[in-house]
Amino acid sequence: MAGMSSYGPSDRFNEERATYTVRGSDTPDLEAGIAAIRNVLQTLPTRSGVYRMHDAKGDVLYVGKARSLKQRVANYTQVKGLTKRLQRMIAQTRSMTIVTTNNEAEALLLEAQLIKRYRPAYNVLLRDDKSFPFILLRSDHDFPRVQKHRGARRAAGNYYGPFASAGSVNNTLNALQKLFLLRSCTDGFFKTRDRPCLLYQIKRCSAPCVGRVDKDEYKELVDDCRDFLGGKSTKVQAKLGAQMQAAAENMDFELAALLRDRLKALTFVQGSQAINAEGVGDADVFALACKDGTMGIQAFFIRGGQNWGHRSFFPQHTNEVPEDEVLASFLTQFYEEVPPPKTILLDRDLNEGALLGEALGERAGYKVALSVPQRGDRRRLMDQAKRNAIEALERRLAESTTQAKLLREVAELFDLPEPPDRIEVYDNSHIQGTNALGAMVVAGPEGFRKGQYRKFNIKGNEAATDSDVGMMREVFRRRFARAQTEDPDRDGGEWPDLVLIDGGKPQLNAAKAVLEDLGIEDVCMVGVAKGPHHGREGREVFHMLDGREFQLPVNAPVLFYLQRLRDEVHRFAIGAHRDKRSKAIGASPLDEVPGIGPARKKALLMHFGTGRAVRNASLEDLKKAPGVSAGVAQQVYDFYHAR
Repeated sequence: MAGMSSYGPSDRFNEERATYTVRGSDTPDLEAGIAAIRNVLQTLPTRSGVYRMHDAKGDVLYVGKARSLKQRVANYTQVKGLTKRLQRMIAQTRSMTIVTTNNEAEALLLEAQLIKRYRPAYNVLLRDDKSFPFILLRSDHDFPRVQKHRGARRAAGNYYGPFASAGSVNNTLNALQKLFLLRSCTDGFFKTRDRPCLLYQIKRCSAPCVGRVDKDEYKELVDDCRDFLGGKSTKVQAKLGAQMQAAAENMDFELAALLRDRLKALTFVQGSQAINAEGVGDADVFALACKDGTMGIQAFFIRGGQNWGHRSFFPQHTNEVPEDEVLASFLTQFYEEVPPPKTILLDRDLNEGALLGEALGERAGYKVALSVPQRGDRRRLMDQAKRNAIEALERRLAESTTQAKLLREVAELFDLPEPPDRIEVYDNSHIQGTNALGAMVVAGPEGFRKGQYRKFNIKGNEAATDSDVGMMREVFRRRFARAQTEDPDRDGGEWPDLVLIDGGKPQLNAAKAVLEDLGIEDVCMVGVAKGPHHGREGREVFHMLDGREFQLPVNAPVLFYLQRLRDEVHRFAIGAHRDKRSKAIGASPLDEVPGIGPARKKALLMHFGTGRAVRNASLEDLKKAPGVSAGVAQQVYDFYHAR
């Protein structure tokens, strides 16, 4: 599916801050909120647009769109007919920002953009920070490469997706390698080969890099791959079958065996489709389930009648919001970056389904139809999506119940006033002080929040970098000094309710001293030290700020939960340290010299041989190096000799 450009430039819209703003306390006040809205109402046009409601601090509370701004915003002054949720929002409103658009479809698209940017507290939110993976079949090379792709679609070629997960892409890529023998290596690797690589030996590449296949033969493989990804797998299967039969009749049994293996790979892919989507073509399927106030949405991605994976979503801020409104808001945010197929199948009619289809079609450049299947293959597919939605939601609720119980036990264990919403866990990683870094992982009621993990490159400001205590001191000073600067009122959700530190009393006391220096005395911190046997059987020792130490029963569920948090920060710290160490292997002493780019660094190393020789060279010798000016030579000389 071809790439899709982002929404139009900002000058397409007319945005203005409302002239009238009610100032005063940030304490919720329904009358003050109504007054602020009425003042804005006097200046509103009747044309379509998007409005943003702000609290006393200017933070966005809600983003909404309207066919007529004046009529839509006027509804907020009639509070008796509004839900408690909307009344709370109005009570916090102190000002508004208005954006006018050419039509309601544009307003719908802009609303999705602004919700993603501001993540308001009263909008339904699609909390999924990961971009979806695609398969890219490039077209900018004589021997095109097939590869996994995420992010902006700038490279020339055909994009196929979205896939539900990286695993779905990897499985498909493996099948493509076996089926069509297309190269997956980079252009740089391709240029330098003088003999086939391992992929050729295991029959996953046709080795175009060394001429084992010519351009016409490779182009035929590319065309077959394009047909397969475009849904014409039956055509590809018939072609391979005919070629295998012909090879056998010509007694070319080696070629016949190769074609047989490719046919087996194709049959495996067709048989591994867990969802029967034959005859559906290109479509996304969405079904919503609701239970106990929690909503879950199941998505199937069907391309060319093939199942490209499925994923469950659990939108946030859905209390007191009608189900069709949740689904509509989810779809506008979901397709903010993902190109829609021409067919979107839903389990219910939406009040603004026609408008949503118009808006998505305007952005994509082709007609997009939303429909509720009534019979046939599409109906059976929708029934399967509904079952999956219900089952995923029940699993989610069961996990949430277990997680909520564990967090209550954590609160009781560490004397917290309520179950923690944000737990931060810290660890250090280094080898005899080299490539030292600190790591922070974050967990909450929904599990690990991987988008909020942080690593800290240790600069040695607090103590020697081979001191765990010194590293912990530096990490905490940087983490909480920044928190004081960026969120002094602690209303941004970035302050922890509980801090776990991998280590014993020394690390805990170091962190405590740093927070006391910063004037922070109300953060609960606990040191988690390994037991006498340094393993799970050893039962971790928990160190409290008041000096208490205790252990938990070896079969306590809360102990397993805390161990899982500790293991996750270990994993993250070790992985980050490994990456840093790998980068350091290829580093050069010249990397430290400011103003020295790759070309001059290469010129100096080619002339002197090693970085040490550059460091020990005289100023006159540096000036003699080709491509190095007198100013650069002086800069390099001053850098090393000033030290």
